Amino acid sequence: MAIIPDSEYRKRVQRLQANVRAAGLDAVLVHGNEADCAGVRYLSENWPTFESAAVFVPAAGEPVLLIGPESEEYAKGRSKIPHIEKMVEYRESADPEYPGIAVANYRDVATKALGGKTPKKLGIASWSITPLPVYMSLRQQLPDTELVKADDTLVSLRTIKTEAEIACMKRAFEISELAVEAVLAEIKPGMTELQVTGIAQRELYRHGAEYEGHALYVFCGPATCNAISRPTHNTIKANEVIQLNIGARVCGYSSSVGLPFSIGPLPERKHRLVEFGLEAHFKTQELLRAGKPAAAVVKEYEEFVKSRGFGQYLLYGPCHGIGMMEVERPWMESTSTYNLAENMTFQVDTFFYDRDFGLRWENGVRIVEGGIERLSQKYMKMVQV
Repeated sequence: MAIIPDSEYRKRVQRLQANVRAAGLDAVLVHGNEADCAGVRYLSENWPTFESAAVFVPAAGEPVLLIGPESEEYAKGRSKIPHIEKMVEYRESADPEYPGIAVANYRDVATKALGGKTPKKLGIASWSITPLPVYMSLRQQLPDTELVKADDTLVSLRTIKTEAEIACMKRAFEISELAVEAVLAEIKPGMTELQVTGIAQRELYRHGAEYEGHALYVFCGPATCNAISRPTHNTIKANEVIQLNIGARVCGYSSSVGLPFSIGPLPERKHRLVEFGLEAHFKTQELLRAGKPAAAVVKEYEEFVKSRGFGQYLLYGPCHGIGMMEVERPWMESTSTYNLAENMTFQVDTFFYDRDFGLRWENGVRIVEGGIERLSQKYMKMVQV
């Protein structure tokens, strides 16, 4: 069974603290919620539900898990961090007052964790998702503390995966492939996109996923033009592009298997773009290797697409990070300034669209010496059911 051992959680905190000291910070605050639990779960294994949560990590000493007033027993049953404090800043969005429940504040948490000192510099290691109630309370309760964007202290740890993390991801991809297999076996014209998505959900949980790795989707026809969307009551039709992206979550780690397929043959124009999308998908994988600048991969990919005459159908690409989130840093863009390294994990994400349909080929890879290891490869082929 794929698991993250307790020892790994302790090492994560220690490595983060080393980064905090190197950045000249007294501590960092890592926020998490239901939509993006990754930072909090990475450090504590606590997985927020309804309420949000955070981890306060001093440069030295013991971290503190911060939770909402309703989550104490739940958090005690999950957390690898023994010190837990309830705070109203992490309550659910209905904003209850909770009269009679004793709660902590940031000043007390910080001074206790720092041996009686008030932090001069506090890093926010989840800058884009830290909400206004947290920010306002920090400003009020720690008025002399400088708040510093500090995402890199944590992201730099999550970028390189351990063997335990890779094992969790591989299992998640295996379950995703089983769900895709069931969809392809059971899908029929006239079913709704939501009904087909339900087949995938059934199989994920049947085979041991703890949750979906992302919002699952199956769409048909013009809806496939959407780079981001959700399934609807739209019905599945024969001889149309059908797009699915199915992902399982295992021990906090996400996956996604994406492919375009059809029930019956596609018109030539659509078949040609789908087929080229698969060719471009394989081309990206050929370009990936440890030590190579990420920006060079993007440049070479875009040049390849344009040289083949398909540049007009390109929205973005070709890769983004994957781990505890189906999309996480680092993105691979023309402006990227990092080099690929062994045990980075990416989703090879190949998306093209025309005026009335689109397609996405998507599979996970691990950067290894000399190239990649595919985390999923069963459905990297043209499929007609």
